[in-house]
Amino acid sequence: MQLSKSDYMLFIKHPAWLWLKKYDKSKLPPIDENQQAVFDAGHLFEEYAEQLFSGAVEVGFEMGNDSYRTMPLRTKQAMDQGAKTIFQGRFEYGELNCIIDVLEKVNDEEFHLYEIKSSSSLKPEHIYDLAFQVVILESLGLKIRRALVIHVNTEYKRNGEVKCEEITKVVDVTEEVRGKIEITRENIKGALEILKSKNPPSMSPRFSKDQFREWLVIYKFINPDMDKFSIFNLCGLTPKLIEEFEEKGIDLITQIPDEIELNTKQKMQVMAAKQNKQFINKTEIKNFLENIKYPLYFLDYETLGGAIPAYDGTRPHQQIPFQYSLHVIEKPGAELKHKEYLHTESSHPVEPLLKNLKNDIGDTGTVLVWYDTFEKGRNTDMGELFPEYTNFLEDVNSRIIDLMMPFKSDWFVDKDFFGSASIKKVLPVLAEDLSYKALGIQEGGSAQRLWMETILNGKNSDDRERIIKDLLEYCKLDTLAMVRIYLHLQEIIME
Repeated sequence: MQLSKSDYMLFIKHPAWLWLKKYDKSKLPPIDENQQAVFDAGHLFEEYAEQLFSGAVEVGFEMGNDSYRTMPLRTKQAMDQGAKTIFQGRFEYGELNCIIDVLEKVNDEEFHLYEIKSSSSLKPEHIYDLAFQVVILESLGLKIRRALVIHVNTEYKRNGEVKCEEITKVVDVTEEVRGKIEITRENIKGALEILKSKNPPSMSPRFSKDQFREWLVIYKFINPDMDKFSIFNLCGLTPKLIEEFEEKGIDLITQIPDEIELNTKQKMQVMAAKQNKQFINKTEIKNFLENIKYPLYFLDYETLGGAIPAYDGTRPHQQIPFQYSLHVIEKPGAELKHKEYLHTESSHPVEPLLKNLKNDIGDTGTVLVWYDTFEKGRNTDMGELFPEYTNFLEDVNSRIIDLMMPFKSDWFVDKDFFGSASIKKVLPVLAEDLSYKALGIQEGGSAQRLWMETILNGKNSDDRERIIKDLLEYCKLDTLAMVRIYLHLQEIIME
């Protein structure tokens, strides 16, 4: 049983992740369509990054045939035949193996090793990834002069065809990688011990080595019958806190004693769970609501994004609105109105969206959103793309009030918020009759993926009308949820 690069990176996150992959893979959550879309976007960026190198030999493999097994031999043959640059070569050293992104020959003795990542910046895990590869390659007698990461250049702005040398940023991380070689060798020993053990290591998130939040999600998936007030649903968890809870035999949030040091939000969550009641600061909520002026506009955007910008003037990973929902209350007691726009062509969506929004939203009154940093940011971006709308969007931003404020500020705390101010946690408590669970699209990641697949890339033709309907229903519920939450806050201060 060999230890691959991907195996090693799982071990870095949590030893049990590696063990489960090898011995009990069925317990791990399957890769869903949203995750696969992220992988596909990464592969697309990789194609642009590879254009930085000329005359390369691609080894690679295809699923379902013998090409993976023959990769080491084909890699060696390419090197023996004098290939200057190799893409997707595979190297084996004893129980270890890795597939490299790019290996570039500098001279007869030295090579440059590149890792391609579609992220917008250098991340710690990139260093661990390269260090593992360097250990294998140098154990085989290859000398690595430089280790480098190629990631997305977020300052790049598309203008016509995407240029590989402009959308990429190459970072020399040789020193950082060299600094991780010894710990990598120690980690490899630990990972190999896990591979050889028939008994699983502890699954506790306290033993997360890296990417703690990612493992916590998997831990909850592995334990579907977990009590909803388990300590693992405490907000702001850390491995250190879990260690303290487990050593003291604390399983539930309601069992956490006062002497354990918690932050303010955690203390409020524990108090709400223990006392089984809501904590409401009517004074702060009243002051907050007094700043909201009619007519009221409840606004939400859905956006597209990716490593490769889809339209001229846009940047990698920039979130570009393609849809909005707008609920309107013109005066107290007035009938609730709904307006919306969904771009259904592959053309640039922003200008027609703004044209409709300018007609739908008046020049007075409050614009209510959930998490104002996002909506304000999109308005600023759209103003840069289409300057003729800058004044309009600046005015909208000046009137925005974040409806999340009472919840993220702990002026309204309920045990079933679980310390979160997410609208998907708040809504079920304040409006039980509204639910995302019955919708064809239930979260923003799926909305983005389906719009990009169906509208931008012309796929899913048989399901196009259903997907358009689902997109409209999902975005509409986001703003209707805000309306119901706002009205609930109004009722509270009237009591």
